Amino acid sequence: MTGAGRFEAYDEHEGRDEHGGYDGPFDDDFDGDFDEESERGTEYDGQGAGSGGARPSEPGGPGGTDGGGNGGGRNPDRPPRIPMPRISVEDSGLPLPEPSGIAPAPLVLPHDVLKSLLGAWALAACSAAEAAAVEEHLGECGTCADEALRLRDAVGLLHQPESLDLDPTLRTRVLESCLERRPPAIPVPGWAAPYDAETARLDALLQDIGDAEWHAPVRLRWFERDVATSRRTTVAGVIAHLMSVDGLVAVALGLEDPLGEAEGEAPLSPAARTEAFWQASRFPPTRSVRAPWREQSHSIVRTVSFTGGGGQLTVPYGDFELPLRDAMLDRAFECWVHAHDIAEAVDYPYEPPSPRHLNRMVDLAARMLPAVLAARRRAGLASPGAARHLVTAGAPGRSLRLEIEGSGGGEWLIPLDAPGAVGSADHEVAHVALDGVEFCRLAAGHVSPAEAAAGQVGDREAIRDVLFAAASLSRM
Repeated sequence: MTGAGRFEAYDEHEGRDEHGGYDGPFDDDFDGDFDEESERGTEYDGQGAGSGGARPSEPGGPGGTDGGGNGGGRNPDRPPRIPMPRISVEDSGLPLPEPSGIAPAPLVLPHDVLKSLLGAWALAACSAAEAAAVEEHLGECGTCADEALRLRDAVGLLHQPESLDLDPTLRTRVLESCLERRPPAIPVPGWAAPYDAETARLDALLQDIGDAEWHAPVRLRWFERDVATSRRTTVAGVIAHLMSVDGLVAVALGLEDPLGEAEGEAPLSPAARTEAFWQASRFPPTRSVRAPWREQSHSIVRTVSFTGGGGQLTVPYGDFELPLRDAMLDRAFECWVHAHDIAEAVDYPYEPPSPRHLNRMVDLAARMLPAVLAARRRAGLASPGAARHLVTAGAPGRSLRLEIEGSGGGEWLIPLDAPGAVGSADHEVAHVALDGVEFCRLAAGHVSPAEAAAGQVGDREAIRDVLFAAASLSRM
């Protein structure tokens, strides 16, 4: 029942004593005396409370037919018991009062107090009056001005805009500092250091990513017969790919093959090993692949550290072989390239290798270019005009000067006529300039030859042959 219904249903004589007062359970202490105002009933203000005892359902009550909420029977000569809300001067339409024009008196503080406020001032934690007093004092006191400048510079160091990610060279510098104090009993060979560093950096990246990010899509990219090719996988699939191809080095060192018996009699190419590993898995790779990849990379580094120089060991790649030293450098290069692919997939910053390691990677690619040029020439992919300039092994021949700028910089003379020829400045026919990271991206198949060259002069056919040969170094 509504409030009005309850009021209307109530008998006005029921529950009252002989004086008209209530004798209900909440009226035990009421003595039944009314003053004049009480006999008239409770007065209501002009905001919708009726006077003269009007009930809410009657005219003049807050819900009655008066509708204006003006109290119905209220005596207009009496002021309202509840004052009306005040109207802001901004809403009244009247002009605003003029400012007094009297500025607050500046603070006059002793030198010791002003000096104690310098730290708060540098942090912008002073009030306006205190800041004005401090700044006026700094124009008069050279000692406090010097101290304030020092504090302000210190505050700037607390809010560095640079990334909070660790410097990629931090691990190398820490290890070098430790080894200067206590050299290792069995040091890692210098030619294996790039692989050791890049696998450690990738492992640190994998430690930071979440479970869901292991399934983030990654696209492996490379060039095949001068055509850009790609294969879609996941972050976990990339680690499985690295582990299966690193298995070529592991098998050469006498370690366990991650493929088990899937390798067969003839050694598989890196792409075939990856496909075999993916197909042998009952389920798509997950973050559980990190532990065996990590253990395998540690085993490879430990083993090459014990063997020292590596002797005459070679690592078969299916249709070609690489000496163990070059194979370790090749694996370091691919580890960095795919780690960058993973970092892009999970939106994580990733820096290039250290300049000295990048220089070795560029050097390996430059040394492989003559053999790749010859293979492309046999396959009809290189310009046929070069066949007229074949020279004997060890003799100087036409050469292209490859200039690498920036990180890993240097210059290499690439023989164009035969793999056994010697690069010669006297027989230079072309000059190509590239950034170090950009050249590695070209060799990884991540940029096309047309996009890579920053500067080129000389024989256009020779330049094209070398750039496409660099792109054909890439593989899955």
